[in-house]
Amino acid sequence: MARIKVNTSTNSKSYSIIDDYYRNGKRTTRVVDTIGNYEKVSKLAESEGIDVDTWLINYLNNYKEKHGVPFRGEKVIIEKYSNKIIPMDKINKYNIGYLFLEDIYYSLKLDKTINTVAKKHKFEFDLNEVLSYLVYSRIIFPSSKLKTYELSKNFIETPKYNLENIYRGLTYLCSNLDYIQRELYNNSKSVVDRKTRIFYYDCTNYYFDISEEDDLRKYTGNAKDKKGKPVVGMGLFLDGNGYPIAMNIYPGSDNESTTLIPLQKKIIGIDPLTDFEIDGFDIENKNTIICTDAAMCTDQIKLFNVEKGRAFVITQSIKKLKKEYQEEVFKDDNWRIVGDLSKTYKLSSILNNEELRKKYYETVFYKIVQTETKSVKQDLIVTFQIKYKDYLTNVRNGQIERAKKKISSSSNGDKIKLSTNPNDYRRFIKEDISTSKKTKNKEEENSLNESKEKEKFIYSYSINEDTIKDEEKYDGYYGVTTNLNGEVKDILKISKNRWEIEENFRILKSDFESGDIYLSREDRITAHFLTCFISLLIYRILENKLNYKYTNTEIIEKLREMEVYEEKGTGYSPAYVRNNLTDDLHDVFCFRTDYEITTYEDFKKIFKQLKKGR
Repeated sequence: MARIKVNTSTNSKSYSIIDDYYRNGKRTTRVVDTIGNYEKVSKLAESEGIDVDTWLINYLNNYKEKHGVPFRGEKVIIEKYSNKIIPMDKINKYNIGYLFLEDIYYSLKLDKTINTVAKKHKFEFDLNEVLSYLVYSRIIFPSSKLKTYELSKNFIETPKYNLENIYRGLTYLCSNLDYIQRELYNNSKSVVDRKTRIFYYDCTNYYFDISEEDDLRKYTGNAKDKKGKPVVGMGLFLDGNGYPIAMNIYPGSDNESTTLIPLQKKIIGIDPLTDFEIDGFDIENKNTIICTDAAMCTDQIKLFNVEKGRAFVITQSIKKLKKEYQEEVFKDDNWRIVGDLSKTYKLSSILNNEELRKKYYETVFYKIVQTETKSVKQDLIVTFQIKYKDYLTNVRNGQIERAKKKISSSSNGDKIKLSTNPNDYRRFIKEDISTSKKTKNKEEENSLNESKEKEKFIYSYSINEDTIKDEEKYDGYYGVTTNLNGEVKDILKISKNRWEIEENFRILKSDFESGDIYLSREDRITAHFLTCFISLLIYRILENKLNYKYTNTEIIEKLREMEVYEEKGTGYSPAYVRNNLTDDLHDVFCFRTDYEITTYEDFKKIFKQLKKGR
């Protein structure tokens, strides 16, 4: 650190500025500026009307400002030699991007949760270290457990566990799945705002490259149609702010609609098997509103979510409505505009008038149809939007064009694989089958001395106009069922925010590569998804702390890129590009790694700061 040095001799005093620096790991000083003797300095101070000490302080500050000396003021000299070979197999570049994730990990008190788990079992390795590095690696270096173990050596804090510890650790994590998720949620409340009046739930599938089923990995009808691989399902609950609450893993053959209530019961403190009260998640209000898609539109789910002040907002397929309700939906009159109860509209008068069509192009119209299931009375809120209608029409027209090209490009009489998938263009292809009998040639007939006939199937294809016509009538319509007595706009807003759960699944599958699973045991597969779930929560918290200013790609790539070179005996120098994102990361988490040199001692302070939690 730059400072004033006073040199005293028998007859005089002189002043200079000295600065600290490191040479081969040892701290020393050197003169960086000579000021002058006492007589010179006292005259300069007198001319400015101040005392000598004040003048010297001002001079030092001006020097620091002019030469850009940082507040630490340490200069480092690094000696390298052009004829000296670097050590064999020695890593000298380390990732430090994970440190920002580590800050969140410890603020969630995951170390304390995992240490509680460890006390229940007798093993010597550090389970907290195993989990934390699996989480950091899932975000920064998503890969197999073997590859994760190898890549974790690139972190500046080299882990002490071995590969076998990872596999054993997964078993212990699985056996404490519910406890870890509950504690994680409860501790997260002091880190981010949890909005648990609204629950969002959805499921997704993961496919496995094996041929034989086991208790967890099961074939489903859909899986056989698509990929022909066994499936594991994941259910995911989010809160109203889009943060994960809990997840479950279930066999791929299970109906996903049966997975919601057991997990919801655990969250609100009910044993799924006995219905006895248990330790649930510490949610603020157990009168929750469950919001989910049409796959969960079942009597059982609705009945459970009308009890004890709970409610539901569930998407309803218009196609699957009873005929009497469909007739009400397609009636032309009694449509209103969201937020305006003063007037009703006829859709036909708007759709058939070009000027009105343009005026109301993005307007959301709605009507409420009173419906009921076997167990529940509910409102069906149906919306209609011209823009949405045109969007669906354009998507379908593109699929029809693909179907036409498929028909024209297929060889005459060849079979085309058809589909009933509502997102597959081949659903618009109609197949006609005819047969013909072809007699073998005369020479062959004589040699066999018999008449044989060979039957051949002939396939012809055309566009299925009936399918097109059937789909067209639903264009622009969207329905949700609910038992809430509130403003339509508020109910529709709840439903609209379901996109958050799709975004979470996209991050899991695309950014975290959670589907690349090289495990065979059921408990370890389940624990793998637990690590992915924890990674997701930590990442979403990171996004929040950065005020959602950056894309997933920008954040993850920068964390991966943030590496430092070790300057032997001195510290670490950045090997990454400093930009607005790195500045924001350092500002938010209150530590810096972007000095020209960060000493070993300073990094030790950072490690200590992060592991204290916040």
